[in-house]
Amino acid sequence: MSTRVASLDWAALEDELNAFGAARIPHLLNAGECAALCDMYGQTHARPGAQPTSERFRSRIVMARHGFGQGEYQYFAYPLPTLVAELREAFYAPLRDIAHRWYKAMGIDTRYPSTHHAYLAQCHDAGQRRPTPLLLRYEAGDYNCLHQDLYGDLVFPLQVAILLSQPGEDFTGGEFVLTEQRPRMQSRAEVVPLTRGDAVVFAVHHRPVNGTRGVYRVNMRHGVSRVRSGHRYTLGVILHDAT
Repeated sequence: MSTRVASLDWAALEDELNAFGAARIPHLLNAGECAALCDMYGQTHARPGAQPTSERFRSRIVMARHGFGQGEYQYFAYPLPTLVAELREAFYAPLRDIAHRWYKAMGIDTRYPSTHHAYLAQCHDAGQRRPTPLLLRYEAGDYNCLHQDLYGDLVFPLQVAILLSQPGEDFTGGEFVLTEQRPRMQSRAEVVPLTRGDAVVFAVHHRPVNGTRGVYRVNMRHGVSRVRSGHRYTLGVILHDAT
């Protein structure tokens, strides 16, 4: 996975992130990898070499109970599945470089350590010890309200979501949506078209934008529109841990 992520056209991805706050990566995962991750969601008994749900996931959230929307998701427990851990580690270095450029533009002096392992140590020292990668499951009528995945004082400013289901075959509707709240302007919406295995890299909470008076920050939120039919699964790869 490290080779796969490192070989991406990061200059083009950064240009797209700078312009829109999100960048699409086609075919990051193959169909077999997507199916294996989807299968993890409903595992209640251990298969050979696999963890049962009670050990694989640390918690299950029903969104309607918290006003988050409709649908549900489960946070992985440590140790993470190998593919999820590899994705987290592989994305950290290129996203760290972009984060530093964004923070410099916004006048923020935060700097991140050279490895994701060292960054997680900072999170854990600050009391953020719970893993945040998650699997989300939607069915007809489900949606995810616009939100930000913050989880504590330490927030890595970019994250990744990977669609694990095939639009038009497994589900309809359920578009990935971002909104950008600009100072003294109306909010802008961005819909990122994804197919199975595609990833989207996007801003967690804010990003720099060049204006007539210099660089300013815009607040970003993301969500999922209503699923019209079928089942939609997504992997969320968040790089900071939670309190």
